[in-house]
Amino acid sequence: MHDFKINSVGFDDPAVQLLVAENLRDLSERYGGTGDDTPIAASDFAPPNGDFLVAVDGDELIASAGWRRHGDDAELKRMFTTKAARGRGVARRMLTAIEESAAAAGCKRVILETGDRQPEAIALYESAGYVRIEDFGYYKGHPDVLSYAKPL
Repeated sequence: MHDFKINSVGFDDPAVQLLVAENLRDLSERYGGTGDDTPIAASDFAPPNGDFLVAVDGDELIASAGWRRHGDDAELKRMFTTKAARGRGVARRMLTAIEESAAAAGCKRVILETGDRQPEAIALYESAGYVRIEDFGYYKGHPDVLSYAKPL
């Protein structure tokens, strides 16, 4: 296994947008539609009110995750690992890096929405100490959504 680096990048970087498009295709395969219609702007992830991270193996982007400020919370968005990189612990390291970035910016907890057709994501979040909370945000009240939080 190659070691990989985690870098903070601009959400609007063209290589990042290719990875985000792959993420949305994955969600679309699971749920139909466009995958995720949540309004997102590159500025959402601009420090100090957010951050966008990618995992890089050689010159290949293999994972992404971002957070944006939601009051005192950091909302996790666009957490994704490419199919070829799954099972290597990449997502867990990305989640830890997001938590560290959000804590450094003064956020009190990380909150997130995931879906009931993403069992690997649910298992990751629960094993990392996330607990179910009342739904919030764009998909609040949607039958497939599961919302989680973890104090920092």
